[in-house]
Formats: sequence, C-alpha cells, structure tokens
Amino acid sequence: MSISRGRGLQANALGTFDTVVMAVAGSAPAYSIAATTAVLVGSVGLASPAALLYCAIPMLGIALAFSYLSRIDVNAGASYSWVGRTLHPFLGFVSGWALVISATIFMVAGSLPAGSMTLALFDEGLADNTALSTVVGAAWFVLMLLVVLGGARLTVRAQLVMSGVELAILALFAVLAFFHTGNARSFEWSWLGFGHFDGMQGFASGALIAAFYYWGWDVTSNLSEETRNSRRTTGLAGLIGVGIVFLLFEVFTIAVNVILTSKQIEENDANVLAVLGEEVWPGWGGKLLIVAVMLSTIATLETTLIQVTRSLFAMGRDRTMPSALGKVHRRWNTPWVAIVVVGAVALLMFIASNALGSVGDILSDAISAIGLQIAVYYGLSGLAVVVAYRRMLLKSPADFLLGGLWPLLGALFMFWIFVESLGELSTAAITIGVGGLAVGLVPMLWYWRRGSDYYRPARLDASRTVETDYLPDGATAGPSLVHEGLPTDF
Repeated sequence: MSISRGRGLQANALGTFDTVVMAVAGSAPAYSIAATTAVLVGSVGLASPAALLYCAIPMLGIALAFSYLSRIDVNAGASYSWVGRTLHPFLGFVSGWALVISATIFMVAGSLPAGSMTLALFDEGLADNTALSTVVGAAWFVLMLLVVLGGARLTVRAQLVMSGVELAILALFAVLAFFHTGNARSFEWSWLGFGHFDGMQGFASGALIAAFYYWGWDVTSNLSEETRNSRRTTGLAGLIGVGIVFLLFEVFTIAVNVILTSKQIEENDANVLAVLGEEVWPGWGGKLLIVAVMLSTIATLETTLIQVTRSLFAMGRDRTMPSALGKVHRRWNTPWVAIVVVGAVALLMFIASNALGSVGDILSDAISAIGLQIAVYYGLSGLAVVVAYRRMLLKSPADFLLGGLWPLLGALFMFWIFVESLGELSTAAITIGVGGLAVGLVPMLWYWRRGSDYYRPARLDASRTVETDYLPDGATAGPSLVHEGLPTDF
C-alpha cells in the first residue's frame, strides 16, 4: 500500500458529538422509515419489526468490527483499507467498490424522495411527478455537493441543524403514536418472533431490506482522518448511532403495523411516514413528518457524499483509481476532484432515472440492489477484524466476544442473506446489485497490472501495531501506524 500521502484532509475537524450526529444522520431514520417501510412490509408483512430486530444483532457485530479496526488503521477508505490489508487486496478493492457503487445508486434513489417530499409540502399531486421530483432532488443534491466541498466543519454544522430538527419531530410523533387510539390492529409480541416469516428465504429478504435501514452509520470511519481522537471516537460513534436508529426504527415500524392498514401502506409506498403522521395528528401531522423526511433525505445525501468521495479519495491516493481523485483542495482540505466526478456521474444518472418508472418503482429495486452491496462490504469487514486480531482474541473474554465471535457471526449473517435473497429478488435488483459489483473488476485489474502499491500491502496485525500521533500540522492524514520490520517514517 502506498505510503506517499501528499496533502491530507483537515485533521481534528470533528469531535465526539459531531461524529455521533453524523452516524445517526448516515442511517437517515425518517427517510429509511418513510421510503423503506412499504418495501419491508411488502416483503415480510407483520414480521417487519422482527426483521429489524434480528438484523440489528449482527449489525452491532459489524459496528464492533469497524470499532476495533479503526483503532489500528485510521484511513478514509475504511473497509477498503482494512480488508485489503488483512484478507487480500482484491477483496479490499471489492469492499471499497461496493461502498462506492451502492452510495452512487443511493444518491439517485435518495434524491428522488427529497424532491417529491419538497413538492408535497406545496402540492401533494406534484409529488408523484417523477420528472419534477428529479429536478428538485437534483437541486438539493447539488446544494449538498457544495456543502461537502466546503469542508468537514461546514458539513457538520449543516448536519446539526437538519438532523436536530428531524430527530425532534420523530421524538414528538413517537410519543403521539404511543397514545393514539384509532388503531387498525392491536400490538402482538409475535411480530418480534419468527412465525410471520415465509420460510428462510422470506426471512433473508426481510433482513436484506433491514440492512439498508441501518446502512450509513459507518460514515464515521470514512471521516476518521478528520476526527479528533479518531481511534476511539469513530468506532464509539458508530455503535451509538446503530443503537439510536434501532430504537427509532422499531418504534415507528410497530406504529405503522398498529395504526395503518395494509391498503394504506401499499398505496403510499413512497412515504408511509406522512400517512402515519396524518393519522396520529390530522392536519399538521402529515406536513411535519414530510418535513422530517425531507430533512432526513437531504442529510443522508450529505453523509453518503462523504462516504463515496472519501472512499474514492483513498483509492486515488493509493492509485487503485485515477490518482487525480486523491487531490485535496488547498483551501477547504476536501477531495474536490472526487466530489466533482461523483456529482457529474450522479447528475447523469438522475437524467437516466426518468426512464425507469415511478418514484416507488425506482426505490424498490434500488433498495434491494444496495442491500446486496452492503452485505458484501460489511461481511468482508467482519472477517477482516477476526484476522487482524487473531493473535489477541484469547487474551480476554471481551476481546473474544466483541472483537472476534460477534463480528464473525455478523459477517456470516451478511453473506447468508446475500446468497439467500438472490432467489427472491427481481432481475432488475440483481442486475443492479451484482452487475454494479462486477463493473469494479475493470479498474481493479487495470491498476493491479500497473503495479499500485496497494496490491503489496503492509499486513494489518493488531498484536504488532503501536499507536502513534498525528504530526502537529495534521499532514499525515493517512494511517498513523508503526509495524515491526517497516520504516517508521510512515
């Protein structure tokens, strides 16, 4: 792996609270509930709370893997670096590419609801206009692109406002839903069991969609080079983020099961949350939750931009993608070339998306495709931590459970839902999901043949890694590690 870093990202720009906010915003609670609940209910019915519960357990294992790995390798590429230095560089590239392609797809799929939610605030009839939703969503996307270009501090300030309002609205409606009396059905504890799943393939399909709900908290690892005390902070923030969004997802999914009928869910597949709000608080409820979803969608566009551009930055820096992607803006300390390239590609995809159908149709296939790609890079990261810490796992029960067994089970779960769900998904979803991963083989083989140092990595071994500090000017914004037998001027 290359040890020539050049100009780095802005070190120490984010604190612990900032990073927790980014983790929660990355999972986009309001957006995930609004856009994905209909897809989840359509897949597993009343078992939707169970799918979220049983996916949360292995997801915590993956969050633990990210936490342990971030302690020994601070890198904006996160799983791209970790997997490449533990399992194999080819698998590392696939891991990074899976994030890049899933994030790029999401920026299109996520911008459409941002546009439709904005239009719904003025005229609900306009919200189903895919072309107009695309234009408005693209405008929000460009705005977030400029915010991300402006640097980590500007990004987190915008995030604090958007996510703060979103979470306040969600907390209010969680309380209102609890006291709501006009219910379609009564709560049943069986919704948290396995009885409502249609066999193991049905469970796998639900778990794949649930993985999309949680996806995004790992933006903290992509921000590690810009975070104070990042070896501790990024992993902790990811764990806290998963815990917070799990509670929100469960509360609102149960509320949807209780308050809304199957017909209401099916007819409002693009924004179930607005319908729930109108039921709970007629008149104002729907509008307020539309605001929450709109802010959540815009906020997660921002965190997704961070993930994909930081990953491409790390790839460009290591010369596994065009080296220009590793360039940093002199004033804002952001990977400006990667940001411009991602923006251009996404805008072209916005135009193409108009030929794919309604907002709901686009979301359904995109969510399933992204779920496949998430399962790949989360699963590989879960295996990577076991390899990196293999010599330390038997030193204490905590290390064995939290750094080994739990992440390993999380990884196996991710690979299992990937394989099982292939038999259930539509041809379009599989083509987007697996085909998107296959496209990454082209740059991987090209830059491998050109001799990128990434394909000759310094192996990541926790037992041989000693933490060192960043230089005072933050110029070493890459992995700050010392390995036995390697030069110390890393």
